[in-house]
Amino acid sequence: MSRNKRDELIRNALKIFYRNGFNATGMDLVAKESGVSKTSIYKHFRTKDELILAVLRLRDEDFRNWLFRRMEDLADTPAGQLLAMFDALEEWFEADGFQGCMFIKASAEFQNPSDAINRQSYAHKELLVDHFARLAGAAGFDAPRALARELLILKEGAIVIAAMSHDPAPAMEAKAIAARLLG
Repeated sequence: MSRNKRDELIRNALKIFYRNGFNATGMDLVAKESGVSKTSIYKHFRTKDELILAVLRLRDEDFRNWLFRRMEDLADTPAGQLLAMFDALEEWFEADGFQGCMFIKASAEFQNPSDAINRQSYAHKELLVDHFARLAGAAGFDAPRALARELLILKEGAIVIAAMSHDPAPAMEAKAIAARLLG
């Protein structure tokens, strides 16, 4: 399987896992829907967990690139970008196919703290905190890392409630709380 075919398999698996969940998705379904034989899949990924980790790495890169770009597009200042995160989330919540956060789902399905999938899911959140802390520091806020974690908690809560309620409103509700935090 060429590098392009491997990348295509990962992209297709991302869609399948996002739609169905990780444990509920067998490799037979991945093979069927991606058009790649199980033999070919297992030549590149010794286990389903290895494929899941590749999917999470792709989703991390795609999501952070999208979110950070939207934050920059929506606001000119670091403080404004922190608030604009919630506007970007609202766009995501309103998009067709929104089903919550893949990393929250993965950590719920792979709860053991030593599991590589659980660790990869949390690493994504830490990368978000790092970015939010840089913005908070650039904006001159005291304790930028603590503020970044508070904003992450608001963001994650908004995602969970939006996915459960099928309503984008939590994005703006969380933004109102964030505006009070940023004062």
